[in-house]
Amino acid sequence: MNAVTEGTFAALRGQLQEAAAALADGPDALEGILLGIVDDVDRAVREPLEIFPVCHHSPASALAMARRLREKQPKVVYLELCEDMAPILTELRNCRLPVAVQAFATEVDGFPAEWAPLSVVAPITEASAEYQALAYALDTPGVELVLVDRSCDHVFQWQEKPADPAEPAGPDAPAAQEEAALHGDAVGVEIGDLRPRFAELEEHLLRHGRVRHWSEWWHQYVELPLGDADHDTYRQVMLLIGSLFRRLAPGDPHRVRVDEDRERYMWTRMRAHLAETGTDPADALYVCGAFHAASRVEEFGVHGAGTFEITPPSATKWQYGLIPSSHAAIEAQFGLAAGSVSIAASEWAKNLRRTRVTPYRLAGQAGTRTSKKAAKAVPAAVPAPPLDASDKLTGFLRRPPVLDRLDEAELLGWSVEIVRAARRNGYLASTADAIAVFETSILLAGLRERAKPTPYDFQDAAVTCIEKDSVPGRRDVRRLVEIMLGGDRVGQVGYDALPPLARDVHDRLAPLNLKLQQRGVQRALLDMASRPELEQCSDVLWMLRYLLPHGAARPIMGERRLGERPIQESWDLALGTHQRALIELGYEGVSIEQVLEQRLRRTAYGPQATTATVLQAVEDATLYLRSRRLADELGRRALEVLATERSVDGAPEVLRRVRGLLAYYRTSEPALPAWIESFVTTGYAHYCTLLPTAFADDDASVRQVAAMLGFLFSMEGLALSLGCDRNQLELAVAQSHPEDPAKTALLWAARTQLGRLARADLRARCAELLGNPLVVPAYPRYLSGFLHALEPVPGLADFVVEAVSHAFAQLPDPVLLPWLPTLITTLRGSGADLAPLLIREAGRVFPGRLADLDAWTPPWRAEPASADPRPARDRASAPRGPALLAAHPATCDAVADLLGCTGTWQSAEPAPPGAALLARHPDTAEALEALLATP
Repeated sequence: MNAVTEGTFAALRGQLQEAAAALADGPDALEGILLGIVDDVDRAVREPLEIFPVCHHSPASALAMARRLREKQPKVVYLELCEDMAPILTELRNCRLPVAVQAFATEVDGFPAEWAPLSVVAPITEASAEYQALAYALDTPGVELVLVDRSCDHVFQWQEKPADPAEPAGPDAPAAQEEAALHGDAVGVEIGDLRPRFAELEEHLLRHGRVRHWSEWWHQYVELPLGDADHDTYRQVMLLIGSLFRRLAPGDPHRVRVDEDRERYMWTRMRAHLAETGTDPADALYVCGAFHAASRVEEFGVHGAGTFEITPPSATKWQYGLIPSSHAAIEAQFGLAAGSVSIAASEWAKNLRRTRVTPYRLAGQAGTRTSKKAAKAVPAAVPAPPLDASDKLTGFLRRPPVLDRLDEAELLGWSVEIVRAARRNGYLASTADAIAVFETSILLAGLRERAKPTPYDFQDAAVTCIEKDSVPGRRDVRRLVEIMLGGDRVGQVGYDALPPLARDVHDRLAPLNLKLQQRGVQRALLDMASRPELEQCSDVLWMLRYLLPHGAARPIMGERRLGERPIQESWDLALGTHQRALIELGYEGVSIEQVLEQRLRRTAYGPQATTATVLQAVEDATLYLRSRRLADELGRRALEVLATERSVDGAPEVLRRVRGLLAYYRTSEPALPAWIESFVTTGYAHYCTLLPTAFADDDASVRQVAAMLGFLFSMEGLALSLGCDRNQLELAVAQSHPEDPAKTALLWAARTQLGRLARADLRARCAELLGNPLVVPAYPRYLSGFLHALEPVPGLADFVVEAVSHAFAQLPDPVLLPWLPTLITTLRGSGADLAPLLIREAGRVFPGRLADLDAWTPPWRAEPASADPRPARDRASAPRGPALLAAHPATCDAVADLLGCTGTWQSAEPAPPGAALLARHPDTAEALEALLATP
């Protein structure tokens, strides 16, 4: 090998040795690095299995790939992509690029639970070498495509923790955040990540290249020179770059170890496939990133010496599919400059027009037009000429940069178009600005030692000349240039490539007559009164609203409540925009009902489940699924969770949901479910047990204690009918001794409800509090407790109005004014239940007109009037008996005739002065009087 190496790259090695001797003033470390790069290139070039190095989303790589595939026409294509993604690749023809191949796992087995859900995506664009290889292999008869990279399961096996999605730098952040988030939190895998892992090296290249970011440097110094290069030159240059970045910056040790394991994995898979199928390495092509092509592991090559043991996959069940992608999503995930993928797509189209190379496209690919020549069958393979191992690097590295002639027509068209786009977006741009952009682009290119302005030069010139002070619209000039040069193209997964769940959703929503795969918001109007079949669409939309992110299905008019049936609804649908979320639902089940049931069970049986959350799951199962079976199962689960809870944090929510479920079952079912009866009895005993502790616990709020009392008092009738003992509640109230004023007022209200405290005594206690100067500052807290007491004891509404009126009348301003915000927040927090009671009672008590207010006397200050205003003498002499019937007997006679009764009228005798039975047997009345008088 050394002799061959000396012969092939002898001139280049000699030049590098001389350069190393001239530049290095220490040991021969620089010479070792430079000569080692040459060795890496020569080793890869002489490998019997042809290695094709690429860079992700590189137009030059895609063009060189298309050329080489038509020349060589290999029988086997080894591709650096997760091997378990192979079955889904045939569905790419049903999609509009860019899309991403996704592996998804909702439940993990063998990984930490906090990593779930696991997601891996591999984005694919038309201007990429991997798409050219896929299209060639899938549409050419007799060609086998073999994915050789680690599986998605191994991606996480070899990972210390889930990687955070890369974020672009500040000024280059994408404007369309929605498109940038199409991949979610998925881990991205790609072919050919070529970027220096040595920060100082990247900074040096950017500074001396007079560029802003790495994407611009790559476009200027790699893409453009390699656009017209022959195959050997392209391979050797890409191998040189991969070896250079590999040797200069080893980077993170864990990342280096994973990279080397990936290379061992791929060569192990390829050698195994060659041995099993007997394929000649000369008939195969290995497509991988240039970084991995310059590998130095022992397993490298067909005749590699090392052996690598591949660990078995975990028990995690993976689902595979295609999700929509976009240029902005690719840039955001892999840390590329904003607009770089769009510029690459524009450069790809320009290269195709200039070189007249026919690219490979999948038959039936949406969004592409295949020419008639390309649609014909691929001709029989012609033996490719043997690889020329001659040195192409020396000539390429010594060649001066090609000075492209300025394409004035293209630059002028760009300048006119950006001015037109700027005017449409609110900028005060004119023809003078177009001229300024044209001249500034040429000036910037000259300052950066470029003969021809690049799209990045034009972008800087447009920002400088058009964007003066502020951005008048949604898009700035930089974003307008990106759109003009190619835009943020967003892919779409076709109907045939969707999982069964997504196809079922589209089929069930077909009566809406909407283009659901179209991006953007569409309005759906559902009139179930005239079209009853739309009720099924309504059910699907409500389930989608529960399962999908906000905005995918948003109700504008209409709501779903227990016991109510929809009549008319209006929806804003954006299923095309949220296609990824809908596809990921398909990984969890075959229907949205199944996924929703799984979600509800996961919520109810999760480690963080509370009684309130489980009751919410019961309500959701009844609302969306109308499943009595699931509701009963989750109800029994709520009973189990309630029995184990030792806090009252969720008492208000529990009370609200139990009341709603009880009202629903009482109106729609012949009998209450067994679980809710058990829940009432268990909850009655449970809250009675916790009540004394909650009154004394500072962590338990007044609202929570009021909710407990609300449960006990509102469910008391049902609980007693089911066998509960009221003495338990009375003992719990008697054992409660709060110190907080608000809880004390709440306890007084509870005792009043139980009959242990009379209204007069309660009124006297409040008067005593107002009369004590030491207690007056704390009196508003007592009133707050009375306000919360309206939840368990709504009959105290008149008393609360009276107490608040006394407070406004007697409290001094330094006490009253600071309390008003507390009053407002209390009513706002529980306004749905408490405020209507107070407003209704205040409307009954206070005068309805302002003129009556001066003469109005509060009812609690008015003297009590006798039940009968007539004098005692008049009451004694008043006639007894039905006087009206005696005066007008015709009505009774008509009713008697109608009923068939016969009889005569008798004169009314004076009634006895009292009840005759009580006068004859007074013992019973006296005993009852003694019982009631007992305190």
